[in-house]
Order: sequence, then C-alpha cells, then structure tokens
Amino acid sequence: MSTTSTEHEGAGGGGGAGAGPGAGPGTDATARPGRTGGRSIPGRLLAGAVVVLVAAAGALVAVGCFLGLYVRPTSDDWCAAWKSRDLGVLGITSDFYSTQNGRVTNAFLSGIIYGDGFAGIKILPTAIVVTFTAGLVLLGCAFLRLLGARPRVTTVMAVTACALSVQALVYYAGTRSYQVLLWAPATISHTIPSVIGVWALLLGIRTVREPRAPVRAAGFAAAFVIAFALGTLSEPFALVSGLLAVCAGLSALPRLGLARTWRTFTWCAIWCSGLVCGLIVLYTSPGARWRRAQQPPGQSMLSPGELKGTFRDWLHMWDVVTGQWAYLAAAAVGVLLGLGAGLRGPALAHWRRRRPDVARPVLVAVLLLPVPVVVLGSFAVVLGLRSGYGPSGWTYARTWTNYLVPMELALCAYGVLLGGWARQFLARRGRAPAAVSAAVVTAGALTLAGLASLVPNLQQLTTAAVSRSVAWDAQNARLRGEAARGATDLGYRPLYIGSLAEPFFTSDYGRDWVAGCMSKWYGITRIHRL
Repeated sequence: MSTTSTEHEGAGGGGGAGAGPGAGPGTDATARPGRTGGRSIPGRLLAGAVVVLVAAAGALVAVGCFLGLYVRPTSDDWCAAWKSRDLGVLGITSDFYSTQNGRVTNAFLSGIIYGDGFAGIKILPTAIVVTFTAGLVLLGCAFLRLLGARPRVTTVMAVTACALSVQALVYYAGTRSYQVLLWAPATISHTIPSVIGVWALLLGIRTVREPRAPVRAAGFAAAFVIAFALGTLSEPFALVSGLLAVCAGLSALPRLGLARTWRTFTWCAIWCSGLVCGLIVLYTSPGARWRRAQQPPGQSMLSPGELKGTFRDWLHMWDVVTGQWAYLAAAAVGVLLGLGAGLRGPALAHWRRRRPDVARPVLVAVLLLPVPVVVLGSFAVVLGLRSGYGPSGWTYARTWTNYLVPMELALCAYGVLLGGWARQFLARRGRAPAAVSAAVVTAGALTLAGLASLVPNLQQLTTAAVSRSVAWDAQNARLRGEAARGATDLGYRPLYIGSLAEPFFTSDYGRDWVAGCMSKWYGITRIHRL
C-alpha cells in the first residue's frame, strides 16, 4: 500500500482521531466546542497528564539509576569479579564454556562489566535504563505509524511516558526488584536480553523495509549474530523470543496476504536459526554437561509427571503475577496514548481499509498474537526452571522478566488500541470533548495510582541498598587492611540483600562457593564468620 493512499483514508485525513464529516486536515472536530486559548480542553488535559506521568515514572526509574551508586557485591558478583580480574574477558568466557554453564555471551558481558572491579555494576542500571527507554520510544513510534498515526511532540512525550511506566512496573512491581535492576548477574541474564531484543526488533523492521539488497543482507546477517549471542546468553529469553519469531513469521507468510514479500518470514527464520545454533552450543558445552551432572537423576521434563508439576508451578507463578494489580497501569497509560495519538479509527477497521485482500481472521490472529506468546512463553520459562532448579525453580522471579516485558508491552499496545477506538466511538456520538476529557483523567489517574503503589517497595529497596553499602564499605576497608598486613583468614559478617546468597549460606565450608570466590578476590586462604 502506498503512503499516499494511506494518508487519504477516512474523513479528516491526518487530523485528530475524532475528526468527523467536514473536518479538514489538521483539525480535531471533537475538540472544537471546548477550545480555550487555541487548544482544546482534552488536549490540555492530555498534555498535563503526560507531563505528570513522565515526571512520576521518570522519577521512579531515576531512583533505580541512583541506587546503582550504592550497589555492592554479593553472591555471584564475587566469582565474576575475581575471574574477570585474574582471567580477563576471554579467560572468563572460556571458563564459563568449559566448567560453568556454557553461557559464553553471558561470560563475555560479565568480563566487560567486572573488568574494572566493581565500577561497572554501579553504572549498569543507568546504562540499562537509558538504552531501554530509547529503544521503547522508537518502537512505540513505529507502532503508531503502523496504525496510521503521525507522532507529534505530545505523542512522543506520551510514548516516553509509556516507556518509563513499563520499565517502572518491570523493575519494581515484582518480588525481586533488587535482582531485576541492581544485581548485575541477574540483569545480564534476564534484563539485558529484553533490551537487546527491543533493538533487534527495530533492526528487523528496518531490514524488511530496506530497498537495497546489500543492506538487507547485512541486516539478516546481524539478526543471526544477535540471535546466536542471545542463545548463549539466556535460555528463557531465547525460548520466549523464539516463540514470538515463529508466530510472527507464520503470520507473515505471503499466502496469507498480510505481507507481500518473504522478507519478514526470512528475518524470523534467520532469527530462530541463530537462537537454535546458540542453544546447541550452550547445551553441548562441557560446562553445561557438568552442570547437568550436579542435578540428581529424575524424570524427563516432558514426562507426564513433570509436565503436571510444571503446570502446577505455572499456576502458582501466575497467581503471584495477577495478584499485582499495578501491572494494569501499562494498559492505562496505553489508553492515554491512544486517546491522543490521532489514530485513524479502530485498528482492525483501519487495516481492513488498507488491505481489503487480507482475510479478517488473519488480522484478528495478528491482534491476538501476544496472548499465546506470553502464555506459552511463561510456561516454557517455568519448564526450564523446574528442569534446572527442581520444584522450587518457579520462585526464581528474576527469570520472569523474560515474559513480563512482552506482557507489559502487549498490555500497553492493547491500551493504545482501546484508547483510539474509544475516541472514535465518542466522536461519532458527538460527546467527545467531555467524554474524552473524562477518559484522559481516568486513564492518567489509574496509571498514577499504579505507579504510586510501587513507592513503598522502592523505599524499602532504597533503605536496604544504602544502609548495606555503608556497612559493606566499612567492612571492605577492614578486610583490605588486614589482607595487606598478611592475614590469610579474615572475619566476615554476612550482609544480606535481595534474597541472595552470602558467605556461610551453608554449614559445609567446602561447598560454600561464595566464600571461596570472596577469598580469591581478597587474595586470602579463607574467611570465617564474625
């Protein structure tokens, strides 16, 4: 469909979402009765709500960045730190492949982040937030263009509010906030993959639209490399993103009419190929074989008993997720964006006008695509957790990020569609100014309430991180001083945070890997409890 034909669909052209019969381009028929000072009342309310939400969500996310300065090592930090220092980036990568778990990309990133001691883990939260926000804003603008809207300044601000709100919910609404944003080993495995995935999706959109064959070929090659790296970075994310790519690729088969070329299908196929190759390298590595050997023998994860147990754990996990109503704020902020984005009518009707040759069931299937991805993806995550950690594996909530991010983005997207439909519906009945104003206030208030519910958890996180950093710095100074004087057995008082392991988590010192890694970091023989 040409751009020109898209621009002239429907009465009102490229004007506001509620343009009715006789409204010229650039006008908003829903706002004319309520205009004040050159701007409609709904428009003023929308701009005000967007500013408030950007400030509120931005403040929550900024606190997480600020807390990065108070991050101190614990649990796996000690092992990654001494290996990065003593072995280097390539050394720790080889160690992971040969003796740990086979996650070579995970090890490579760890070597970079811990390459300068603990400075990297302090700036990592800020790096995640900045890159994630930029990627989500670009992805949101691409989504609006797909729906026929032209992002303007207010719309981009609304997209920014969505991006920051979704991040605040992902970071703080769960049960393991410290691990999701502040603990580097978990963010490398389960948060950074989502950031990479968003940018890879933008790369895919750019690639399939690229008219130059050499540039497309480079995009396809990059997709394979990125997917391969993700396959050796995070198994849960590889499963979820692979499921999404399979569903998207099947929907883009030219015979269904939604796509006129094989480019989208090819990109998805290459992406899945990269993931599979990465997972094969990981699964067949000596480190992965060693790790599997540490688990007691049991039933196959596809046996009826294990599948029944996985389903039970899956229900427990979703009971926890659905018990957090704040996640619905993603849908509310999406509604706010849909109310002011200037969509060209309901999404299904818009696409039916653009592509009358595409069957309605195909369009419905595309709209519902996120549902099976989230449902089946979350089940795959629990299945992998149960296989790796046993019946309690589902409680490792840091891994839930791999499907919670797609879930939150889907809720936000559905909110956008609902908001666009609501504005069109109200405009056709001549009640747009008052009703749209009420809808803007309601959506903004619900989003703000959801964000406000995260504040107590963030307060506790702030108190725990800051107080621990003070105690850790004092203890670290003492340990370094004693080690410099030649002591080989130092006393250590565990400083717990984020439900993570500290030295002496087990009574058998020979199995206390945290204490062993910490001893190697300080260059001593052993530590004892104070």
